[in-house]
Amino acid sequence: MNDVLKKSVPEGAAAESATVGESAAGAILTIDLGAIRENYRRLKARLGGARCAGVVKADGYGLGAGQVAAALAKEGCDIFFVALLSEGALLRKALGWRPAIYVLNGIAPGAEGEAEAAGLTAVINSVEQLAAWHAAARRAGRKLPAAIQVDSGMSRLGMAAAEVEAVAGDLQAFDGIDVTLVMSHLACADEPAYPANEQQRLEFERLRKMLPKAPASLANSSGIFLGPRFHYDLARPGAALYGINPTPAEPNPMLPVVRLEARIIQTRNLHSGTGVGYGHAFHVTEPMAAATISLGYGDGWHRRAAAAAFLDGVRLPFLGRVSMDSIILDISALPPGRLKAGDLVQLIGPSQTVDQAAGHAGTIGYEILTSLGHRFHRRYVNR
Repeated sequence: MNDVLKKSVPEGAAAESATVGESAAGAILTIDLGAIRENYRRLKARLGGARCAGVVKADGYGLGAGQVAAALAKEGCDIFFVALLSEGALLRKALGWRPAIYVLNGIAPGAEGEAEAAGLTAVINSVEQLAAWHAAARRAGRKLPAAIQVDSGMSRLGMAAAEVEAVAGDLQAFDGIDVTLVMSHLACADEPAYPANEQQRLEFERLRKMLPKAPASLANSSGIFLGPRFHYDLARPGAALYGINPTPAEPNPMLPVVRLEARIIQTRNLHSGTGVGYGHAFHVTEPMAAATISLGYGDGWHRRAAAAAFLDGVRLPFLGRVSMDSIILDISALPPGRLKAGDLVQLIGPSQTVDQAAGHAGTIGYEILTSLGHRFHRRYVNR
């Protein structure tokens, strides 16, 4: 590990986390900004001549939008996507006025002036949002930039085909609006053989031809790996930047980004017949050694994640239920005395990836990352 860039939690985190150092923290989340930059380079290389944006919604997938976006900007990324106006406003403060910041959910009714003042670009998903942005441009006395999102088959966000056809025949619909992007979103890109991918691409082709001529964007992280037909002018990777596998059926082409370590609170020897944890969900059948770590569902570790911790590659299974602030481990596989109070064990890292941890919880890596709480000491490094 090379330079440690920052040893503080993101703005808005709990005051307790902001005042304790690494040695006093119950758990440490290490975020490798160098790995994020390398992942961006790898994705960009796959895109050929297409541009590559950075999706930093949900506070950079839980890892710190400001820190992540600043690292991507050093790689030349100057287009970012967030979900909410509030996220965009914070990112604008962090990055300054140069990059374009798109708000994927569009602008809430009545908040158009705030978005315009922050220099944010609305992603227009409906005729109502289009009319509101048109009115905002008229009030501002200038053209306002916008992306037009069409629903090509996911049924989540974007103008439906009937709406696109309606505005296509309205010569005044886009007055005052500078359409900088026409976009849609793939529903099944992580399943390359799924017919919906090509169906969505063809529908996107059909719909975008009805709209003002502008750069096109369809590919998310997994969409980049579907090949050049899906790349268009701009790709919008999110999960892959953070080390989540965009090709689940194949080895992960991305570098891991996070390491989560929890501190040992205490160790003990358990005798046969002893009940462990809430509800005595585990009963000891033969003498064993156990340790309690300072991490639980209050930190975002899923209560149903029947996983394990690791030390020097040795698996240390969970015993009983995950508590709010702690988890009990079976450390019998370690030499006696190997672990003591204050030592760290790994929950996410080389021995257990984000995707593997997600599998134990019956969820996806996205949810694991965005659930990680702010009680951790957060350490930003550049490997």
